[in-house]
Amino acid sequence: MTMEQMKSGRREEIQALLRGNIKDIVPYSTARDDCKAKMDIYLDANENPFDNGVNRYPSPHQPVLKKMLSVLKKVPVGNIFLGNGSDEPIDLVFRLFCQPGASSMIQAVPTYGMYSVAAAINDVRVIDVPLTEDFGLDAGLLLSRVEPDTKIIFLCSPNNPSGNLLDRNEIIRILDTFEGIVVVDEAYIDFAGTESLTSLLGRYPRLIVLQTLSKAWGMAGLRIGLAIADSYIVDVMSRVKYPYNISVLDQSAAEERLADPMASMDKVKVIVDERRRLEKALSGLPQVEKVWHSDANFLLVRFKDKDKVFSGLISQGIIVRDRSSAYNCEGCLRITVGTPDENNRLLSVLGSAMADDEAGPDESLSMYDGAGRKASCCRKTGETYICVRTDLDNFRPPRIASGLGFLNHMLEQIGYHAGISLDIVCYGDLETDDHHTVEDVAIALGDCLKLALGDKSGIGRYGFSLPMDEAEATVLLDLGGRIDFLWDVVLSGERIGDVSSMMFPHFFKSLSEHLQCNLHIKARGGNDHHIMEGVFKAFARALKEAVRRDAGDVSVPSSKGSL
Repeated sequence: MTMEQMKSGRREEIQALLRGNIKDIVPYSTARDDCKAKMDIYLDANENPFDNGVNRYPSPHQPVLKKMLSVLKKVPVGNIFLGNGSDEPIDLVFRLFCQPGASSMIQAVPTYGMYSVAAAINDVRVIDVPLTEDFGLDAGLLLSRVEPDTKIIFLCSPNNPSGNLLDRNEIIRILDTFEGIVVVDEAYIDFAGTESLTSLLGRYPRLIVLQTLSKAWGMAGLRIGLAIADSYIVDVMSRVKYPYNISVLDQSAAEERLADPMASMDKVKVIVDERRRLEKALSGLPQVEKVWHSDANFLLVRFKDKDKVFSGLISQGIIVRDRSSAYNCEGCLRITVGTPDENNRLLSVLGSAMADDEAGPDESLSMYDGAGRKASCCRKTGETYICVRTDLDNFRPPRIASGLGFLNHMLEQIGYHAGISLDIVCYGDLETDDHHTVEDVAIALGDCLKLALGDKSGIGRYGFSLPMDEAEATVLLDLGGRIDFLWDVVLSGERIGDVSSMMFPHFFKSLSEHLQCNLHIKARGGNDHHIMEGVFKAFARALKEAVRRDAGDVSVPSSKGSL
């Protein structure tokens, strides 16, 4: 089956679920739809001509913001719908797939209240199916409640208000069995440390994944939500939505904040660390009956006297959410994780002796500043914007987003196999080709590694990598400052994944020039993917050996006394 046939089959599967009046709807055509080219003078949209920053209509398709989110979320631009908060795509799902007064939807309760509100607005009957006592998902029970008019199933994972991830296998069981639309709301997925269900979109065209910039990304005031789905669903949503649903100011503010995504990533780490601290501290309080494990940025806590605790917190100027009326949440308050200082105050009011125990230090928000072999580099050109950070002395799983799936995979090997912390985000002109992205990532990575090495005192300097796997990749590395590059790698195809094969020698040449190192690479094998993966792993192992430092050795590894 060809790719075009697969797309046609997916489209027909979704079309069969759409309301009849939606299938052939003709969307409102904006002035910017009629003329996409850049003009000197705009006299076509009846706008006020005097420039004040907001006198022009915003882009109805948000191309810049979608391009950035495509890199960060690792999904194609065509699979992203942007709404006015997640509430807009929630409402659109009902309008697309449910006939008012003649359709039902299922939700696993307790859950986010907006699903049932949107259902009521659209005159859709709600079927509540309970989660287990510990808020787990029972796919068999839920599927047993499906009725002939059930068009949509809503699942929230991590769930609100319980905070737990729903079992991925149970969700897949529902996707395999239910013939309607399955919406999985991942508003809190960035706090969970697990893979998004967007990786399943290729298998399940009826899956819609909701995400948001409100929580982990700190943009609740901008009201930008995402529906990540089959491109045909995104196309239909775009035809039905109000044309200018996200303002000029909201789009530009979101683009500005996403330009430094690592700042948000750092704060997520602080929130996750604080969540663990709060869970431990609250569990030790005599007035607490239970604290549920959370994969989100909040904790659901059952108190012996919920009302007394709630009013006591209010009297001290602290507000939490009373969720005791939700299914299976009797006596429960939902507590959002605050800053370390806010959490200390909360625990102090609750009488915890752990109010200041292991509190997250303020400097954790600037974790790449100060002493140590750490560095952060940003590089901006006409074609790319790149941020790279590294810590040569501490390992953390790499966070890589370049817009190129195979390059992401290769760069992750450097972090894992060199045993270093490595973050790379690149927004590049991939609509042209992959050249600038691959080259500029190498340049920024080389600059960052060189900066982190500092004066190089006590390092091993040299790195040698033995043949690895069937790829027989060998890398020789010298960080002494001389620049030389040898490439003896035979690749049979024009591309590996989504990257041009000719870009890999260019990548390592640019890296050696900016790291200022001597780099020799040789590899052979029967599979281009394995060959290149062997090369990146071998480079990482060589780098690990070369940057290894004896803490008590301040000498320079050179007979000349300098590098």
